[in-house]
Amino acid sequence: MNKPSGKKRIQLALLLGSLGLLGPFTIDTYLPSFPTIVKDYHTTASLVQISLTSCLLGLGLGQLIIGPMSDVKGRRKPLLFFIILYLLASLTCAIAPNIYFLIGSRLVQGFAAAGGLVISRAIVRDLFSGRELTKFFTMMVLVGNLGPIVAPIAGGGILAFTNWHGVFVALACLGAVLLFTVSLKLEETLPVEKRVPSNLPQIMKNFGSLFRDRTFLGYALTQGFTTAGIFAYVSGIPFVYQNIYGVTPQQFSFLFGVNGLALIIGSQLVGRLADIIPERTFLKIGLAISTFAGASLLIALFLNAPLLAVAIPIFFFVGSISIIGTTCFALAIETQGHIAGSASALLGVLPFVLGSISAPLVGIAGPNTGIPMGVIIFCASFLAFLSYFGLVRKGAIRIQATNL
Repeated sequence: MNKPSGKKRIQLALLLGSLGLLGPFTIDTYLPSFPTIVKDYHTTASLVQISLTSCLLGLGLGQLIIGPMSDVKGRRKPLLFFIILYLLASLTCAIAPNIYFLIGSRLVQGFAAAGGLVISRAIVRDLFSGRELTKFFTMMVLVGNLGPIVAPIAGGGILAFTNWHGVFVALACLGAVLLFTVSLKLEETLPVEKRVPSNLPQIMKNFGSLFRDRTFLGYALTQGFTTAGIFAYVSGIPFVYQNIYGVTPQQFSFLFGVNGLALIIGSQLVGRLADIIPERTFLKIGLAISTFAGASLLIALFLNAPLLAVAIPIFFFVGSISIIGTTCFALAIETQGHIAGSASALLGVLPFVLGSISAPLVGIAGPNTGIPMGVIIFCASFLAFLSYFGLVRKGAIRIQATNL
């Protein structure tokens, strides 16, 4: 597949961005259902949150496996296979007879959704590099960032007409639409001559080289810790808004969706100003916003402040995520074109592994307090800050000193 331009470029961004929607839709659409699922299964908030954790683990593990697989087998055939698996797993979630069956089904659903996430990013690296990569990625992210806005609103809307089982039927329908579109519109982007050898030692060698790359690892950890904070928010905010502040599922969907606007604003600022402001400068700005917003949120939750005092720092925290995520991905994968699938997998797996740890900790003090969520968001933001300045920035200074 040649580098697209004009109308084809926009169409490709829409398609790859739609594949990226599998992640937020799989995570966010059923969030308004959390309190209802607790009642229906006569279970606890922590167990329902584990169904989110299992999905995150599936997303992380899936990327770790599917990314290298796409370096070996190409992009198109693995993508089609995992979309089919996603469709079937979504239907299985819809008929889950108990919370434990739901947890297992969510693991498979997350694993399958990883195909869309990791392969779409690898396709971008197949076709673009440099500033063009950053610009195209921000265009693709614009579509993907609609997920956090549309998904909870869609979930709340579905719940107005049916129960939470219908949410997973809707996700199966999304899988069917993507399967049809990819089969007709997406060409293979990784020629046979550019594929890596099909053997485990080579795959492990590729991952080993990424872990030894101080700069790449710094970017990966920066993105990973920040995303762990966002998953703590995703896991905890349904209970904070609905149990503490008493909002309805529909009001929650609106509040959650508004924060998605922050994602769009952040990513588009990077895309629009990429020729003027360096990516690293944007990354530093995003880290500063994230850390300050996390501290403000934690203080507001400790003081039992009004809803607005909690919602405003959350808005800025979520906005910083798109700035950090967009710039980290572009800067990290720029020099990894020869193993783009493996690099994309590692960039994807760390956030979901760290997120799977942070998400259940949010409910450790019960469903009627938001303080654990605030603590985790602030700590995650601060660790992301340290990862950049301790690994990436410090490493760059050391290289410059050596060259002198």
